[in-house]
Amino acid sequence: MTELPFALIGAGPMGLACAKVLGEQGIAFEGFELHRDVGGLWDIEGPRSTMYETAHLISSKTKTEFTAFPMAESVADYPSHRVLRDYFRAFAERFDLRRHYRFGAEVLRCEPLDEGWRVIWREAGVEHEGRYAGVIVANGTLSEPNRPQFPGTFDGEMIHSAQYRHPDQLRGKRVLVIGGGNSACDIVVDAVHHGRCADLSMRRGYHFVPKYIFGKPADTVGGAVKLPMWLKRRIDKLILGWFVGDPQRLGFPEPDHKLYESHPVVNSMAIFHAGHGDIAVRPDIDRFEGKTAVFRDGTRSDYDLVIAATGYLLHYPFLDRELLNWQGAAPHLFLNCLHPERDDLFVMGMIEATGLGWQGRHEQAELVARYIRGLRDGAPAAAAIKAEKARGFARVTGGLSYVDLPRMAYYVERTAFRKAVTDRIKALGG
Repeated sequence: MTELPFALIGAGPMGLACAKVLGEQGIAFEGFELHRDVGGLWDIEGPRSTMYETAHLISSKTKTEFTAFPMAESVADYPSHRVLRDYFRAFAERFDLRRHYRFGAEVLRCEPLDEGWRVIWREAGVEHEGRYAGVIVANGTLSEPNRPQFPGTFDGEMIHSAQYRHPDQLRGKRVLVIGGGNSACDIVVDAVHHGRCADLSMRRGYHFVPKYIFGKPADTVGGAVKLPMWLKRRIDKLILGWFVGDPQRLGFPEPDHKLYESHPVVNSMAIFHAGHGDIAVRPDIDRFEGKTAVFRDGTRSDYDLVIAATGYLLHYPFLDRELLNWQGAAPHLFLNCLHPERDDLFVMGMIEATGLGWQGRHEQAELVARYIRGLRDGAPAAAAIKAEKARGFARVTGGLSYVDLPRMAYYVERTAFRKAVTDRIKALGG
């Protein structure tokens, strides 16, 4: 009897990695993608892309690319979103992945049956449904804005960074950016060049990492020798001090966590412009009064545009919440992808780690594909993983105590995570 195919939701980097390895393992699947082509959020034309025109990678290309499909030598160290969109299109072409997908298809609901799953989707304005062996979710983690609420009323324009596309939106305006992450720093730098003023409101401090150290991409420097975390922190903090200096001297708040306990800000330009007086760093907001923002220290200033670069929430609207073993801000899954009880539901790409890159996510996809294959073939290694996840497990943090933020709820320590994944891939015959 022919096995039912899996339903694979999404054709961004994670969905494409899944499509590639499912094909390699001989597992039938059908892909669903809302946009007209592959690339996920990296295609700024996509209906749910949160990309903006000035966005670039924050990790270097050699630390981010798929091992089986390196970027061209001519590609810059930190390529733009348009270069990356073309990279994913070329990846899909190289591994012949588009033929597996329904494009322009929005998944509306996934429902478990006694055997298999019912998937309901809308395509060309018409609802369809089909039966599948299981569901593999790869719809990304950066599409549902985390919108903060503030006391008072702001009479100017307030948007989330998900709605920011082009510096023309800033032109001639007094701009306040709320947030301290990479997008916030990118956007406030855009405001320096296109707005009347550029202020940055930060609730907490972050560690800043420059894009270049000794003339090389920062994430390519060092790492040849494995160091204990206490020593690595000490050395890296010293190096960052040489190249970044003391951001607190320029008004940035002091981090309330140790290095590597939250995502760093990979941006040199925000510090550069703060040092030149182009960016005013403000504390957290207390309230709004008309066009005035009142800050926690009692200072106030007027703005025309407020951009909340306050991150994103995990969002799986086509699945009932109880199906995903949510704990707090994220589903609690073995190696961030395997359900503790089900073997027909997988969540891919729900993972963040400094320096993990797309290859680390490809390994996660390979683990899932080999696990499905192993279960079908009766492999002892697959049975061992099934028993292991059923016993209970902890997130692979490598002993780090991550900051209690929604984004950090699915953060892992790169080295420990990749070892855990690749050890199990080897056991499964990889």
